[in-house]
Amino acid sequence: MRSGGFRKRKHDNFPHGQRREEKENVNPPSALMTSFKSFQLELDTRHDKYERLVKLSRDITIESKRTIFLLHRFISAPNGEEILNESEVKLDAVRRKIKQVAQELIGEDMYQFHRAVSPGLQEYVEAVSFQYFIKTRSLISVEEINKQLIFTAEDREETTNMTSNSHDKQPHTWSLRVTPVDYLLGVADLTGELMRLCISSVGNGDIDTPFELSQFLRQIYDGFTFIGNTGPYEVSKKLYTLKQSLAKVENACYTLKVRGSEIPKHMLADVFSTKTELIDQEEGLP
Repeated sequence: MRSGGFRKRKHDNFPHGQRREEKENVNPPSALMTSFKSFQLELDTRHDKYERLVKLSRDITIESKRTIFLLHRFISAPNGEEILNESEVKLDAVRRKIKQVAQELIGEDMYQFHRAVSPGLQEYVEAVSFQYFIKTRSLISVEEINKQLIFTAEDREETTNMTSNSHDKQPHTWSLRVTPVDYLLGVADLTGELMRLCISSVGNGDIDTPFELSQFLRQIYDGFTFIGNTGPYEVSKKLYTLKQSLAKVENACYTLKVRGSEIPKHMLADVFSTKTELIDQEEGLP
């Protein structure tokens, strides 16, 4: 019997690599493990695509918001045509981002990735419908929006983010359809911008625009009330905000009609802003 030390195991005489190779030979990969590895690869690929779409949606949202901020300068700008031309350039940049989304979704079920791209599409609908209203004083249809989202293969600069499989099956045209829900949510957000446009126009001495906006918003609100609680939850949730925007515009029209001759034009915007804040406090809005 040896004093001290540890007993040497039998397999310590074999190199480590040889032991691993023998272990793999004893337990070869089963069909079940092979299937799970393929599932892992598929899920990782889908997750990566989802993250890319989320990033593109954020970029679309940011650029669409910048376009909306630009369009609000249309009322006070000395040359409104330049503002519209610049907004068209910005919307073209947004559509190039949407083209990348369409390329990512080639061969995929869009509704599996809908939550990733929905916020950006809603903001785009809001921006393009706001520009359309300023030009034509009417509401753009979802069919007209979708016509603008059909892309050809002439511009290939965005294809760098596509996967190798997508390159093999790349068609000559791409399209991305705005869903009816995204369209309705974008139009509901548009009413908030029209309410701000009403206050801005009054501040610039335009007395006719608030009454025109009031009629337009009333028509949109009537259309949403036909949907009621039968539509998606998000639509019914936006209905309350839409109602508040309509109430603020109607309140501005009421003030113009009753006290318009008493208040100097340069003070009308301040009066409406104060009344809007009071309405928000009464309704408990932030």
